[in-house]
Amino acid sequence: MSEIDWSPFWLTFKLASVTTALLLLVGIPVSYYLAYTKRRISTIIEVLVALPLVLPPTVLGFYLLLLFNKHGLIGSLWYKLFNKQLVFHFEGIVLASIIYSLPMMVHPLTAGFRSIPRDLIEASWTLGKSKLETLLRVILPNMKASILTGVVLSFAHTIGEFGVVLMVGGNIEGETRVVSIAIYDAVEAINYTAAHVYALVLFSLSFLTLLALYLLNRRWSLL
Repeated sequence: MSEIDWSPFWLTFKLASVTTALLLLVGIPVSYYLAYTKRRISTIIEVLVALPLVLPPTVLGFYLLLLFNKHGLIGSLWYKLFNKQLVFHFEGIVLASIIYSLPMMVHPLTAGFRSIPRDLIEASWTLGKSKLETLLRVILPNMKASILTGVVLSFAHTIGEFGVVLMVGGNIEGETRVVSIAIYDAVEAINYTAAHVYALVLFSLSFLTLLALYLLNRRWSLL
């Protein structure tokens, strides 16, 4: 096992953890809006959020590369603020991962918000609770299963990223070389031992993560 480089696992775990945490912060307000608004523009927003599910990762990655490079709309602003490029850096693949995995967080959360009885929300308002208090103390505690689903799916989805990360981040050791890219490198180098190790660990981690999700959701549904 001496030829196995374990650093891509740490980078992958770091990417998935940071991406999932930021997705939760972004996903809650976006999902809240989509669940409760009656404006027609919400349909357009839902379509935009869902686009990564149907777009080939290389297509999404290509346009993100254009946006994130030093001369792109987002990349130029980032360069002015931090004097470094987004592309080929960890921050760039985090932002790309947030966009790529957004539906994995937003869809379960939106379903969770819509599952909360309207009477429960209105009762909270009647008792003098603000919308923020109602969200934090009434709505979110009653949709734990949806939150857990969003977190686990986002984490697992980010772990398996390849096309988007490769397009935006390239293959830089210690910066953007995640496990999925390491598998590709190992296969290209005909190092099937390393490819097997990377693939089996990734498969096992994804399987156990989803198994834990289904078991917890099943347990909560029986309570």
